[in-house]
Amino acid sequence: MPLVSVVMPVYNSAATLGAAVRSVLAQTHSDLELLVTDDQSTDGSMDLLREFARQDKRVLPESAPERGGAGRARNLAIQRARGHYIAFLDSDDMWLPEKTERQIEFAASGSAPLTFTSYFKMDADYDGESTDFIPNGRVIRAREHVDYRAMLVRDHIGALTAMYDRTVLGTRLMPEMRKRQDYALWLSIMRDGADARGLPEPLAVYRAHQAGSLSSNKLSLIPYNWELYREHEGLSAPRAARALAGAVWQSLRNSRI
Repeated sequence: MPLVSVVMPVYNSAATLGAAVRSVLAQTHSDLELLVTDDQSTDGSMDLLREFARQDKRVLPESAPERGGAGRARNLAIQRARGHYIAFLDSDDMWLPEKTERQIEFAASGSAPLTFTSYFKMDADYDGESTDFIPNGRVIRAREHVDYRAMLVRDHIGALTAMYDRTVLGTRLMPEMRKRQDYALWLSIMRDGADARGLPEPLAVYRAHQAGSLSSNKLSLIPYNWELYREHEGLSAPRAARALAGAVWQSLRNSRI
């Protein structure tokens, strides 16, 4: 059984998919499987995935039966997972070569079943074809420890760095929301009593896509956060309003990151 199951949703990602997949296959810890769900792409992404699968048996692509969004695509991959750990990477991001090795060591050294790392934040046009690099982008620092209360105010976990221990938590799926599915998963894990630990090393590369101002992008998430607080976390309206106010303040405060 592979120790790490890497979950990757794909939709029309042919331009960036190659770099993402290669960054997984180049891991110094090679005992892994890459579970990719193609969400009915029309740009040749699935053909590219089949070629990767032909060259490396660890790449296991499947097509979603219908368009369902990133959350459902991730869940379809999680349901196929065989690994001890479940890790996440989107098709336009990348890992540094020692990411899984360092994070497995870090997870084994503590008691938190959910771990995450610092990561580099690069411009969307960052090439990223080689995994043998030291990016010069901004570093988003991982907090040493995060609990449920802190996470309600702000999502401190970069999805491209998250990994959970399936032997402790069981198979945990994401709520099939249009957005914020990953945030909802971390909250559900912590609501059940588990905390998260952050590894300070930057071990992944996030491509920031510029679609409008950053502050307006963050504000557009307000209705999704409200849905998350009320429907998935079951918070009362006053408590949800307090959490939402804190989240908006934190987002605007950190809009220069």
